[in-house]
Amino acid sequence: MAFTLLIVIIVLALLFDYINGFHDAANSIATIVATKVLTPFQAVVWAAFFNFVAYWVFGFGVADTVAKTANTMDINLVVILAGVIAAIIWNLLTWWLGIPSSSSHTLIGGFAGAAIAHAGLGVVNWYKAGGVGEMPTGVLVIAAFIVFAPFLGAIVSYSISIWLLHSAKKSIWPKLFTLAVMLATGLLVYYQMHSYDTIKHPRFESEFYSVIFESHNIKWFLVVIIIWIICIFNLIFSSLNQTQSTAWLRKMQLVSSASFSLGHGGNDSQKVMGIIAAAVIVYIHTSGHNLASLPDWLQVELPYKDANGEDVAGNMPTWIPLACYSAIAIGTLSGGWKIVKTMGSKITKVTPFEGVTSETAGALTLYFTEHLKIPVSTTHTITGAIIGSGVTKGVSAVKWGVTIKLIWAWVLTIPISALIAAIIYYVLSFFLG
Repeated sequence: MAFTLLIVIIVLALLFDYINGFHDAANSIATIVATKVLTPFQAVVWAAFFNFVAYWVFGFGVADTVAKTANTMDINLVVILAGVIAAIIWNLLTWWLGIPSSSSHTLIGGFAGAAIAHAGLGVVNWYKAGGVGEMPTGVLVIAAFIVFAPFLGAIVSYSISIWLLHSAKKSIWPKLFTLAVMLATGLLVYYQMHSYDTIKHPRFESEFYSVIFESHNIKWFLVVIIIWIICIFNLIFSSLNQTQSTAWLRKMQLVSSASFSLGHGGNDSQKVMGIIAAAVIVYIHTSGHNLASLPDWLQVELPYKDANGEDVAGNMPTWIPLACYSAIAIGTLSGGWKIVKTMGSKITKVTPFEGVTSETAGALTLYFTEHLKIPVSTTHTITGAIIGSGVTKGVSAVKWGVTIKLIWAWVLTIPISALIAAIIYYVLSFFLG
């Protein structure tokens, strides 16, 4: 019975990942479709490709955070099953209504709600202080990013927009500022890179290739590429006429959209990886098996600190991330046109200028939060970024009525998902004993 439940959870979790793909496809493609840089079909293929490529870029930090939403020693598989079913229901409902709600928060809310129904409030990891140089974790931190993620996206997007607008002027000062940004970014990334000696599991025998293709380093290379492309454009912006600058911005949108799709894939796929990992660990705990007795494909172990306080990476069988990244990419290929309309036109009118600034800001925000192992909403992030770009044209350029409705959907997602999950848990417990 327990093994059957585990398989059902894995299948439904991947189904949720697929739904997440077409539910959140709009996050990656709305602006690039609205500006007609790509057709809808071209855009979803573009986004789906980079959703999958994220498999080689991001680690498992967010997955670990999601897996530890509730204490896996105090719950059972019915809890996880109820949480996943609730998340699927809420995602499909908001997709049908064309509301860009958070797939991330509905999954967290569903998991937490079912866990509370099973063992009370104490089973949920509400808040845990981080170690030296680490962010605190827990459901309260994730909930706080309902506000912080779109706010950060808006601030970054607004800053990039103002930077671009000043660079259009024939003045030396914006160019000097841009050169300073290029230098500062290069130095920041250089000091963030992992050397060969610090890489625990090199991918190649060659030291050079191991450093270049280390997932942590690839992510920081992307940060340099994204920011330096903006910088190069800013250096020549004042010498371009309107037609030339628009043509450049349309090309740059291909890069910004791809960058955001990478962040979307890396952030959202990890959440499902975390749920599957939690399910396997609960199965091991409740079935009486030990890790060594299980087949290789179930050898899941979450990161932990050993007796000496050293970080142990844990283990994630390759099929789990591969299946999750594949599911979200296939889901993105299915599209989500109702939400595309909301994101691409109802918040503010989007031009290639707003497309580049909002997607770039969204991508950088997702890379930053993933680095901190915080599962944030890609929906909230890109919405905030679009608002930040729109505000540069005046506060009235943003359709605040639509925005307020979206914010209400964001605030209600976790509690409603938790309530649905609790009800489903009680129903499943009645029938499954």
